[in-house]
Amino acid sequence: MPENSENNNDIAFSPPVVDPSVRLTEITIKGLILGALLSMTLAAANAYIGLLVGLTVSASIPAAAVSMGVLRCCRRSNILENNLVQTSASAGESLVAGIIFTIPALVMMGAWESYRYWPMVGIALVGGILGVAFTIPLRKALIIEARLKFPEGVATAEVLKTGGVEHVRGESGDDSGSASASGFRMLMQAAGIGGLFKFLETGVGLLAGNIASTAVWLQGKYLFMGNITLSPALLGVGYIVGFNIAFLLFLGGVIGTIVGVPLNWIFNSAALLQAVGLDPATPMSALSVDDWGNLATESWQNCRRIGVGAMMVGGLWSLISLCKPIFRGMKSSLAVYRAVSSGEGANQIRTEFDTPINYVGWVVFLSIIPVFAIFYNVLGEYPDKAMIAAIMTVLMLVFGFVFSSVAGYMAGLVGSSNNPISGVTIATVVISALILLQLMGNTGIAATLGPIAVLYMAGLICSSAAIAGDNMQDLKCGHVVGATPWKQQLFQIIGVVSAAVTIPIILQILDAGQGIGRPIREGVAPLAAPQAGLMMDLATGIFGAGINWRFIFMGFGLAIVLIILDVIQARRDSSFRFPVLAVAVGVYLPFGLSVPIFVGGVLAYIVKRKSKAEPKKIRQIRANSGLLLASGLITGEALMGVLVAVAAVYFQDRMPGELPGAAVLGVLFTLAVIVYLYKRTLGSTANS
Repeated sequence: MPENSENNNDIAFSPPVVDPSVRLTEITIKGLILGALLSMTLAAANAYIGLLVGLTVSASIPAAAVSMGVLRCCRRSNILENNLVQTSASAGESLVAGIIFTIPALVMMGAWESYRYWPMVGIALVGGILGVAFTIPLRKALIIEARLKFPEGVATAEVLKTGGVEHVRGESGDDSGSASASGFRMLMQAAGIGGLFKFLETGVGLLAGNIASTAVWLQGKYLFMGNITLSPALLGVGYIVGFNIAFLLFLGGVIGTIVGVPLNWIFNSAALLQAVGLDPATPMSALSVDDWGNLATESWQNCRRIGVGAMMVGGLWSLISLCKPIFRGMKSSLAVYRAVSSGEGANQIRTEFDTPINYVGWVVFLSIIPVFAIFYNVLGEYPDKAMIAAIMTVLMLVFGFVFSSVAGYMAGLVGSSNNPISGVTIATVVISALILLQLMGNTGIAATLGPIAVLYMAGLICSSAAIAGDNMQDLKCGHVVGATPWKQQLFQIIGVVSAAVTIPIILQILDAGQGIGRPIREGVAPLAAPQAGLMMDLATGIFGAGINWRFIFMGFGLAIVLIILDVIQARRDSSFRFPVLAVAVGVYLPFGLSVPIFVGGVLAYIVKRKSKAEPKKIRQIRANSGLLLASGLITGEALMGVLVAVAAVYFQDRMPGELPGAAVLGVLFTLAVIVYLYKRTLGSTANS
């Protein structure tokens, strides 16, 4: 969640930038094309970063900056046209989260031999469009009546206002053009730095991307495992999510690796030795360096299941804690619908005109056909597949609406980047797996098809929930700037369609070039895909493959402690909270990934503290500049990662290895990026 300003509430609930009586051209051909292209581009960038670290960050702000930078070349561009472009573009980032958190599990478990294009397009399209439809009735309830903050929507509106306030009457002003150009240059400059790092690291081998160490102390009694990932993109992720979340991710990494690995070795050394193919009676002095590395990795694989347990409880707690506010939001939405149906809303002003509810109803009703077809096809040779497909279709629509409402509400509280979509998806996997287990059993063909059907369900609902949160965030931005809601909803769907046809290609490229969730060749570290691995473990475990419950129970205990701490902090009205899912993801991820994220979070905290005494305008400029720079680092490194993956497919045997001194150069480059991000953000006011 961007930590922009403590004055966001004033911005969020002030009159719109463009008065409802003013009519500007919002939908244009150039805006439609630019929005679709940005949706594809940001989907590719977030696919890479999401598979690497298990987090995606809101793309609305960089999309707004790029839109302003490009459209300023056109004489008749305006703030509402820019808003539609970022609405379409941000859909790509959100939809990719729904896919990468779930679908890679199908390849990792062997159900798919590779990433199948049309099934993925179908899941993304249907899930994404339903996510938009489910949240249209919630707009007035959550944005106008509940007056939720939607922090990233407000932050994006501020970026748009910086570059487009003078466009309110359709006229371009010099100041707005200068601001647009400055933001665009800043984003492109940071993207160049991020891309250069990735090229020098993976493409040339001049920089190291990871520094790892395994050590044994106290005559084999203490096993240490630790690493640091060198990545400007992860620094950017930490900067955007802020100190609170970055600290909790790091805390999870400490629990799972720095503390968990040696403790697991102390208490379970015999079992770990046996698990890696060694005799438990082997003396410690006889173990080689490779043996110790294998033991440390096996110990960590056990400990990361603590994160699985914590995520399961965290997802359940998210649903329980949101029951009352979601019920109130749905009740309010129905009241608005009844008012419109009775004719009370016939004279709606432009800024309150949503897609007509009867159109929404038809979209949901007609979606029954493709949803049923998806499940019917995946159930293959199962005897009663028509009945099971019908039941799963009903479950998908019910769960999809409930979890999309949860995601929309959570976006209003904590923003899209911190939205616990993983928790929603975990709940989907567990509930649907248990239901299918009762209906199908776990013997014969059901044992194979059951987990696959569950993961299809998870992909649909995760895509729906991810788009729901993004749609609400964008509608909040539109509410602040004075956009027409139905036009935003249309462009959200355009973004969904553009991303849906692109995402499968990106995953095919990344899997062939680097591997997703599993190694494809020696010496190449695969993208971790942590959520997909978790979904695979849950789906197959419930259907009989077995789950190691001991460490998962430890995760249950950790989650309970975190929930208690979070409740205490909430009652104290503290800004520092303990969301379970942030710690759980940190436990589950390789420790090295959490280190640069933590550094980025600390950097954001320092910048915010340094700016505290400055005037509001200076604080806002620095906040926007920091977000643009961080987004640029992410986008540049991620897109270069995709390009390098393409090269790796064609030049596998000729890709360079790590050169001597790469570790030192990698550290120096990373330190230079930290200084650059800090100095450039604080110095951004000099050019404002």
